[in-house]
Amino acid sequence: MRQDTVVRFRKKDEVIDPLAQLLRRGARELIGQAVSEEFEVFSQRHVEQRDARGRQAVVRNGYLPEIEDGVRESTESWRGVLRDLKRRGLKIPPKLAVGEGALGFWAALEEQFPETRDQRCWFHKTGNVLNDLPKSAQPKAKSMLHEIWMAGNRVDAEAAFDRFVATYKAKYPKATESLAKDRASLLAFCDFPAEHWIHIRTTNPIESTFATIRHRTDRTKGCVSRSTLLGLVYRLGMSAQTRWRRLRGFERLGELIAAVKFVDGVRAQPRTRENRSIQQAAA
Repeated sequence: MRQDTVVRFRKKDEVIDPLAQLLRRGARELIGQAVSEEFEVFSQRHVEQRDARGRQAVVRNGYLPEIEDGVRESTESWRGVLRDLKRRGLKIPPKLAVGEGALGFWAALEEQFPETRDQRCWFHKTGNVLNDLPKSAQPKAKSMLHEIWMAGNRVDAEAAFDRFVATYKAKYPKATESLAKDRASLLAFCDFPAEHWIHIRTTNPIESTFATIRHRTDRTKGCVSRSTLLGLVYRLGMSAQTRWRRLRGFERLGELIAAVKFVDGVRAQPRTRENRSIQQAAA
């Protein structure tokens, strides 16, 4: 019988030392216990807090929406998140969803909230377009793209869009096709209050929030279970929100709910008693 000469190598992050395994298990329990205790204190402190409809503002998983884990950016994972939002009381479909192009989110959104409009992120789109151009052409192209999404109205944005396509279509058709195919969703922000444009033209507000969370969770690999990791993410998010920028034009949300039309960021219809009362309730 031949002797087995196969050498077994340790896998990445694999721990063989029993003492190290014991310490890791203890660390998981301590993190979970600490997060649970902090949440209980926070929950009791805000137990009387209610939203405009009388619902409890702070729930078991924090402020709406709750933390939900998923598998990458799959349609199924996003479908579960959106279904859960419905289950927890989201009756009015969102007016706008902001994201990059290659997400399972869009297919799930079409299924669950077909009325919701989409706004493609200008930061991601700019990067995608510039990747299809030579480096020597990128500075000018970036400036021209900037003129589109920083335009003060749709007419100027459309004109800047046409200039970019005309300038680069002949030599770099892949770049202009990448831009042109999402034209409508890239300019959707024009139909919303101008105060909101800074928040909805890109996904930077949410990206910067999760950058803080990723920076810390990347360093806890192997030290937490699924449940304790979700608790850790929740606590980091609650900590990060103390430094969030306030939403500009919050009072405009009531007008959007009341289906007030906006053109180039400005309301295009007179106030009525009904939408005025909805706006006051939202404020």
